[in-house]
Amino acid sequence: MKRTKKPISLSEQMKRKVSQAVVKKATYDGDTETMISTGSTLLNLAISGGRVRGGGMPAGILVEIFGPSGSGKTVLLSELAGAVQRQLGQIMFHDPEARLNRQFAKIFGLDMDDMDYNTPDTVPQVFAAVREWNPQPLNAIHGVFADSLAALSTDMEMGKEEGDKMGMRRAKEFSEELRKTCRILTKKKLLMVCSNQVRQNLDAGPYGQKYISPGGEAIGFYSSLRLRTYKPEKIKKKVKIAGKEVTRVIGVNVMIEVFKSSIWKPHRTAPLTILFDYGIDDVRQNLQFIKDYTKNTKYCLGRNGERPLDISMEESITIVEEKGWEKDLRNEVIDLWEDIESEFDSNRKTKKR
Repeated sequence: MKRTKKPISLSEQMKRKVSQAVVKKATYDGDTETMISTGSTLLNLAISGGRVRGGGMPAGILVEIFGPSGSGKTVLLSELAGAVQRQLGQIMFHDPEARLNRQFAKIFGLDMDDMDYNTPDTVPQVFAAVREWNPQPLNAIHGVFADSLAALSTDMEMGKEEGDKMGMRRAKEFSEELRKTCRILTKKKLLMVCSNQVRQNLDAGPYGQKYISPGGEAIGFYSSLRLRTYKPEKIKKKVKIAGKEVTRVIGVNVMIEVFKSSIWKPHRTAPLTILFDYGIDDVRQNLQFIKDYTKNTKYCLGRNGERPLDISMEESITIVEEKGWEKDLRNEVIDLWEDIESEFDSNRKTKKR
């Protein structure tokens, strides 16, 4: 028997319109006078390349990075935190799982002695600290980082109470704390970036969202930018030792999607290469981008092959780094990306009242 769709009442239509209006007001497009780099040229462009040359993350917003385990969430947080420090900003780093260590932080130029580092237990502890924080100087971008929200408990959980009320309380605490905190981020021009896990939504049904991030709907609601990381692919390296071939996993390739954005356009994607002992390999992805979107048969700087490098990726990376061409390479990628993006402009007439 064919199921007929139940008509939506007028009152329900009005409720939905009000809800949509509230959602639009709950996000902020950020202060783009100074941008923070993710460490990836292509990801910076995917986030805001159509608004600011080179893209990046603006101040004054809440960002959620969510995805499966091992997909680069902590790497992105650490890269952003290091970028804030290099621009003379202060760092508050919440680490509920106590996973950040000095050796890992050093990869990203992140100085743990020069940050407010803590290991909170509950949701209110994280956000209350943000509201009370007054970093100096006032004209710098300062960053708050939380890795990860899924590890935070509620006061009820800490009191050993269990049941359905616990899950409801967790979502309520996130909603209450974010509502009070997001306007502080905007006022103080703080960049707050949080990582979160992705979990299967068992109540989704055939047409619902199959995967959700923990903490209820408040995090997605208040985030101006949501980045989704997808399942990583292993990068393997083979070497010969004493005549025998040895293989090791040296990193991962990850695809990042701009899942939600009030900064620029959503649903742009960017590939990310993460090497375990190096971090984000921006040179590698930039070289590959130029080769993929030009007629060059080898790795080059310039879409017409003005500065040929090598047929080997590894040799090409070595040449770029030895000659100090990293900045030139980034600018080549930005120019090419902007030309490609311009082909998708609507070129429609501006609407008038």
